[in-house]
Amino acid sequence: MVDTEVRPAGPPPRGTRILALDLGDRRIGVALSDPLGITAHPILTLTRQSWAADLEALARLAREHEAGRIVVGMPLGMDGSRGARVRLTEDFMARVGRATGLPVEAWDERLTTVQAERSLLEGNASRARRREVIDQAAAVILLQSYLDARRAAEGT
Repeated sequence: MVDTEVRPAGPPPRGTRILALDLGDRRIGVALSDPLGITAHPILTLTRQSWAADLEALARLAREHEAGRIVVGMPLGMDGSRGARVRLTEDFMARVGRATGLPVEAWDERLTTVQAERSLLEGNASRARRREVIDQAAAVILLQSYLDARRAAEGT
């Protein structure tokens, strides 16, 4: 069983990047931390093809960017409930863990897409541009939230 408790894990070794994934039915938004685990930045939006192709692409990204951990957005209900989408995400996390050999951790993603949409609207991004980058922006918000919580837990 995959540990899906939404909490920061112990810190990865310094200099190890964290890859964040915002899982959707058609796309996966990908963000990456800096080596010190302070800031998150967008990498790309992966258009989903098949399990094998998606997992191969994610494993390649993790290797290329020297990720030491992967954080996946957990789609909890607004009341913290765990619906069918959570079970799909847990399955995805297990598959990503096997494909990459890296620890995979769940992180609460409630309202990240709403925040990303609002941010892109405030930046006057066109509708086409928003559609292009919304998943990446949600992954960045997810990862930055994770990094901030981890630093707060460490007292730094």
